[in-house]
Amino acid sequence: MTATYTWDVFSTLDGYGSFVEGADWGGYWSKQGPELLEHRAALFDTEQRMVFGATTFRETAAIMSSGIDPNALDEWNVRAMRMPATVISATLQDTLGWPDATIVSGNAVDIVAQLKAQSDVPLRSQASLSLNWALMAAGLVDRLQVTIFPVISGRTGTSPILAGAGDFDLELLESRTLDGHTQELVYRPTPH
Repeated sequence: MTATYTWDVFSTLDGYGSFVEGADWGGYWSKQGPELLEHRAALFDTEQRMVFGATTFRETAAIMSSGIDPNALDEWNVRAMRMPATVISATLQDTLGWPDATIVSGNAVDIVAQLKAQSDVPLRSQASLSLNWALMAAGLVDRLQVTIFPVISGRTGTSPILAGAGDFDLELLESRTLDGHTQELVYRPTPH
């Protein structure tokens, strides 16, 4: 059985995945609403394995283990941290408090191909841009799930989500509008 691999990424309309320190945007560019948060929690309600690159894992683990009361976090974040995670890194030696993380060193394409072949549960990766650009180029990303927040961050935006991804044809699999303004688009990418 081959597990489905979903690259799950947040973006502004102009394609940025984050913003500079000190920008006055909130965590979801201040556009989260109850429908988005409920939908995100439902996405993480089923058993999955998370796949991270080192940078995204460090950032996520720092938030999750910062001593913040778990009740103050959005439910989908709490659920994500409870999932087993594979971290592909040549530099990390510590799981940084993640309850069920495994650090694997080596070629990311080979590691994910093996995970897809052996996993009984779907695989999901959040952000991890350079990791997922390489996996898309290798044809290992089955679903590209982009949640587009209705903002333009041309002055403060960082981390362009598809800048290093190469050329792909996209087949639209699903689309939905959340809270009347945030778009979620799910595509099947095919190298062009």
